[in-house]
Amino acid sequence: MREVSLFVEDYGHAIVLKTLLSRLSQQFAIPVSTREFSATGGHGRVAAEFKRFLQDVRNSNAPLPDLIIVGTDSNCMGFRERKKVIQEIAKPISDQVVYCIPDPHIERWLLLDSAAFKKVVGAGCRAPDHKCERDRYKQLLAEAVRAAGQTPLLGGLEQAEDLVQVMDLDRVAKQDNSFGDLLTSLRTFFRQWA
Repeated sequence: MREVSLFVEDYGHAIVLKTLLSRLSQQFAIPVSTREFSATGGHGRVAAEFKRFLQDVRNSNAPLPDLIIVGTDSNCMGFRERKKVIQEIAKPISDQVVYCIPDPHIERWLLLDSAAFKKVVGAGCRAPDHKCERDRYKQLLAEAVRAAGQTPLLGGLEQAEDLVQVMDLDRVAKQDNSFGDLLTSLRTFFRQWA
């Protein structure tokens, strides 16, 4: 069993990553156990908690998990800039870290496969363009769920697990470079473990 630790900024990142890991675990026939270190409060909090975790592991000589995934939205900073900040913290263990940095927000990923959206929510959705506006993709996700005749109880994130379960991962990876980067990195780890 492979152990994976998640450092994520919110529920959306946690549920998307857990579901994606579950799919890859089944595909590669490699059992995975996840431990979530949720640091609600945005990127700064995730970075601080991740840094503290690494210091605690170093000071206690505790074993590291097989993989650590750090998840935070790029929030208009851009994928590369956001990744640089986390990479700096992860330097001592960089070969054990994968970055989940939706550009600009994770809700956009959930709107990129209209067929999956239709299957899960009941009606298709338009794939959103790539713009950086605060809460834009949260609003688009909630509106798409409402347009399908459902009530978005968590802004639509309550559909995330089912959406990731049925979405065409390769198609979404082609539409969004940040998702493609995550998927490629995760598949690399699973292939090494196999």
